[in-house]
Amino acid sequence: MNPLHADWDWLDASETVSQAELSRVCGLQTGELDELIEYGALQPLAPARADRQFSAGCIVPLRAAGRLRRDFDLDLFAVAVLLDFLWRIDALEHEVKSLQRHAERDG
Repeated sequence: MNPLHADWDWLDASETVSQAELSRVCGLQTGELDELIEYGALQPLAPARADRQFSAGCIVPLRAAGRLRRDFDLDLFAVAVLLDFLWRIDALEHEVKSLQRHAERDG
């Protein structure tokens, strides 16, 4: 299993977290989260609300991106690009697993 995605399986993405909670668990400052929102890399559930809420599903990719940011001294724009790739990889991994299950049933 990909070590960046090791935590993704147990996390309940249907739960919500506040911006302050997200900041605390991901190790990113709220201003950094605001910047990621401006770049379009992070989407609050209801953008018009003053108290932004996020899907708990974004915790693990944000933690991974934050860790890579610190390890490689990346700026927030690079983190935004990285987040997009992490989410694309996750979606593709889910699609491959689904296709494998489908092939096993048919084959």
